[in-house]
Amino acid sequence: MDTINTNAKEQKIVVKKRSQFMAIWFRFRKNKLALVGLTLLICLASVAIFADLIANYEEKAITQNIRQRLQKPSPDHLFGTDHLGRDLFARIIHGARISISLGILTICISVSVGAIIGAVSGYYGGKLDNVLMRIMDVIIAVPNILMAISIVAALGPGLINILIAMSVAMVPNFARVVRASIMSILGQEFIEAAKACGTRDRRIIFRHIIPNAIGPIIVQGTLSMANTILTISALSFVGLGIEPPIPEWGAMLSEGRFQMRNYPYLVVIPGLAIMSAVMALNLIGDGLRDALDPKLKN
Repeated sequence: MDTINTNAKEQKIVVKKRSQFMAIWFRFRKNKLALVGLTLLICLASVAIFADLIANYEEKAITQNIRQRLQKPSPDHLFGTDHLGRDLFARIIHGARISISLGILTICISVSVGAIIGAVSGYYGGKLDNVLMRIMDVIIAVPNILMAISIVAALGPGLINILIAMSVAMVPNFARVVRASIMSILGQEFIEAAKACGTRDRRIIFRHIIPNAIGPIIVQGTLSMANTILTISALSFVGLGIEPPIPEWGAMLSEGRFQMRNYPYLVVIPGLAIMSAVMALNLIGDGLRDALDPKLKN
C-alpha cells in the first residue's frame, strides 16, 4: 500500500513539472520575436556543432593560400577569402564554435559561483551578507569590458585567461539576482518548515532556495551570454582575445578593417555573425522573462 502511494505521489510530481514546463513553453511561443531568436540560435549552434563536417578546419580555416587572397564571394568561396587566402565561410562557422562555447562555459562558471555567493549571503544575512555584497559591489563597479581587459592584460591572451576574466566579471550579476530572489522567499512557510524539521542549512539552500530562484537565473544567464559574446569579440578586436590563427569573429573584424574600403565583406560578414548571435540571445532572454514572470501567468 505504501509503495502504491509513493508511486502515485511521484507520478503527480512528474505531471506537475511537465504541466509547468508546458505552461512556460506556451507563454514563450506566443512571443514571435522570441521564436525567431530561438530559431536563429539553433541554426548557429547547429553550424558550430557540425563545423568540421561543413568545412575542414585545417585546410580552409587555418591554412594560408596567398594565391587566393582577397577573392570576393563566389560559389567556391561563399563569403570570399581574407588577406591570407583563408576561406571566410569556414572561419565564420568555426568561429561560432569558439564564441558560443566560451559564452556557455562563462555562464556556467558564473552561475555556479554567483548562485552560491548570493544564496549564502541572502540566507545568513548580517555581517557575512555585508562583506560578500561589498566585494560584489567593488567588482560590479568596474565595467565588464574594463575588468576583462585588466585581467587578460595581466594574465595574457588565451582561451583560459579570457574564460577566467569573463567569469569574474559576470559573477556579481548572478550573486545579486540570487540574493534578491532568496530575500523574497526566505520567510515563506516551506523554508520555516524545513528549519523546524531540523534540515541542514546546506540542504535548504541547494534543495529549496536556489531551485526557486531558477527563473531569474535563466533570464539573467541568457542576457549575460549575449554580453559575453560581445565582450569576447571586443577583446579579440583590440588584440587581447583569442590568439591567431584561431578563427574568432572579433579578430576577423580587426583583420578586415584595413581592407574595409575595397573589400567590405571582410567586416560586414563577421559583424553580421556577432549581431545575429547577440540579437538571438537577447530575443530569447526577453521571451523567457515574459514567460517566467508570475504576473503574466494569467
